[in-house]
Amino acid sequence: MNCALVTGGSRGIGRAVCIKLAEQGYHILINYKGNTAAAEETLAAVRAKGADGTLMQFNVGKEEEVQNVLGAWIDANKDKQIEVLVNNAGIRQDMMMFQMSTDNWKNVIESSLDGFFYVTKTVLTGMLLKRYGRIVNMVSLSGLKGTPGQVNYSAAKAGLIGATKALAQEVAKRNVTVNAVAPGFIRTDMTEGLPEKELSAMVPMQRFGTAEEVAEAVSFLASKGASYITGEVLNINGGLYS
Repeated sequence: MNCALVTGGSRGIGRAVCIKLAEQGYHILINYKGNTAAAEETLAAVRAKGADGTLMQFNVGKEEEVQNVLGAWIDANKDKQIEVLVNNAGIRQDMMMFQMSTDNWKNVIESSLDGFFYVTKTVLTGMLLKRYGRIVNMVSLSGLKGTPGQVNYSAAKAGLIGATKALAQEVAKRNVTVNAVAPGFIRTDMTEGLPEKELSAMVPMQRFGTAEEVAEAVSFLASKGASYITGEVLNINGGLYS
């Protein structure tokens, strides 16, 4: 059975990606940190597409949790292959750097960058042995241009862009691709507090994007059709920045 693992899959872009990959016929491994009710809603939406899924509760930034849940699942399910990994989990804790606590820094780095390392390392061996895999990392406009008030988030996402490009070169000969998508302003829980009208005026398309629009791009990079694309960062920002 071919599986797709989506971290932070319970809401927002993660949920849209789970639903889109379910349409491609994958068994969806839905990772989430704490919101079981939201994760169950995602699972119901996956099943509504005629696919099935498995809920996996662990904090991607904690190595022990990744091993105990994801590592254990891989060991127990030798007949199942994780073909697609979408590293989507991540948090924002925005503030000016002079006010930022060490925890504000570490929490954001841990969720995006450490999470990428622990989760990807856990699934990578299987992809290399099978000589097939698709890894898509969720980065951000902030990681490309830097956003004031987001020094921690910009650093985490810029780091993930560098990791994407490096890993892509390491695993290309095994037919494993590693790409990233960089959303701009997307209407989700994460952007709820932002002044949408004001910010939309900055975007050439004059609107925020949707989670579904990001999921379409992720789904393409995760497909067999994207077999000669690797180490790329695809901007999804309505023309705001490229």
